[in-house]
Amino acid sequence: MSQKPTLTTTAGNPIADNQNSLSAGPRGPLLLQDYQLIEKLAHQNRERIPERVVHAKGWGAFGTLTITNDISRYTKAKLFSPLGKKTELVARFSTVAGEMGAADAERDVRGFSLKFYSEEGNWDLVGNNTPVFFVRDPLKFPDFIHTQKRHPRSNLRSPTAMWDFWSLSPESLHQVTILMSDRGLPTGVRHINGYGSHTYSMLNADNQRVWVKFHFKTQQGHKHWSNAEAAEVVGRTRESTQEDLFGSIEKGDFPKWRMCIQVMTEEQARHTSYNPFDLTKVWPHGEFPLIEVGTVELNRNPDNYFAEIEQAAFSPSNIIPGIGFSPDKMLQARIFSYADAHRYRLGTHYEALPVNAPKCPVNHYHKDGSLRFFEGNPNPDAFYEPNSFNGPAQAPQYAEPPLSLDGDADRHDHRLANDDYVQPRALFELFDAAQKQRLFGNIAAAMGGVPQFIIDRQLAHFDRVHPDYGNGVRAALKAAQ
Repeated sequence: MSQKPTLTTTAGNPIADNQNSLSAGPRGPLLLQDYQLIEKLAHQNRERIPERVVHAKGWGAFGTLTITNDISRYTKAKLFSPLGKKTELVARFSTVAGEMGAADAERDVRGFSLKFYSEEGNWDLVGNNTPVFFVRDPLKFPDFIHTQKRHPRSNLRSPTAMWDFWSLSPESLHQVTILMSDRGLPTGVRHINGYGSHTYSMLNADNQRVWVKFHFKTQQGHKHWSNAEAAEVVGRTRESTQEDLFGSIEKGDFPKWRMCIQVMTEEQARHTSYNPFDLTKVWPHGEFPLIEVGTVELNRNPDNYFAEIEQAAFSPSNIIPGIGFSPDKMLQARIFSYADAHRYRLGTHYEALPVNAPKCPVNHYHKDGSLRFFEGNPNPDAFYEPNSFNGPAQAPQYAEPPLSLDGDADRHDHRLANDDYVQPRALFELFDAAQKQRLFGNIAAAMGGVPQFIIDRQLAHFDRVHPDYGNGVRAALKAAQ
């Protein structure tokens, strides 16, 4: 048997006894000079960091993106060419509302986040398993999240708060319909699609811009639970998704997704009947068909969940040459809020942590602060910019062409009528009879205890989507009484 390594303190001091505290005798007291005991207790007190305000409960793994189709006519991003190119990535999936200890099998939106370790820097695509969201304006986002969390007095989840907000925000209809459908309660993350959701831009080698949406189609098929089945699952285990994802990768059954994009030209965007930058809207596939890009495969579990998944930090602000932003209001806000959340939760230099660190050279002038553990500029005189000491300098060739903006600054966009009923109607009409009945039943179950005036207000929205929608929910509510 080989000799075991010597246990040490964090400073490297050998530990002679890790079973007994240093004391004055069998009855104590303990001695303050027992620095090994103090270090051990102090570290335990600090083992937890603030959990994410949103998407706290999560699961993740590592893998690759393999390119299967040439899209260089749309983007100059190097990770998309040549054919067959592989780029390493880390993925994190999550629920939205639950805390870290919440059960996996809950009806909720699933976060779908990918960090691609590109040769040009990290590209983060932070989305969900739905192509739309509940709100289109970031000013409403904190209020929406409050409705998903605990009531300040009862400390319980509040269906009244949720339906009150939704019934006062008709733009939520599209997402609510998805959430209450079969796909609102997947058996695990291997069986969900992923979406970038927002509208992004791509720039090709000639700096020509197009608008894009990103899609990830599961190759495992869609699998969902009913509310009753999920309750039974939670009764057996609160970690059903973690067990499924971790177990499948451990046995070599690697989950895969087909990565696709939708493309819209700037000229086309000027003539759509809907706002193409509105996060509550989808682009019809008949007008903007899916274009295959490649295959995402997850093939390695983390060696340490906390270090590699809990500390994984994704932000839409991480882009690479050839991929850019759009006027999407929610995207513009997330560019700030995500990185800001990570600096608070993990520390100023959170992107120097191994799981977040780019695999390409990194050069910047950010100086002090928490997590400043890495080597800096090898030239100590170049600690500001511009300088005369050969420090990192700007590269104008990476500048994007200007984005054309027009209009007067206002809190309301009156140029396009925001019809919040057309697309939910199209989705509802895709459901077969059995799917509609399950939708009605799920909504009725979720409305338990909600005041009648809020239910009536929401039913009026369902009626405007389709009379069968409102009447179906009414019948389900009556049957549940």
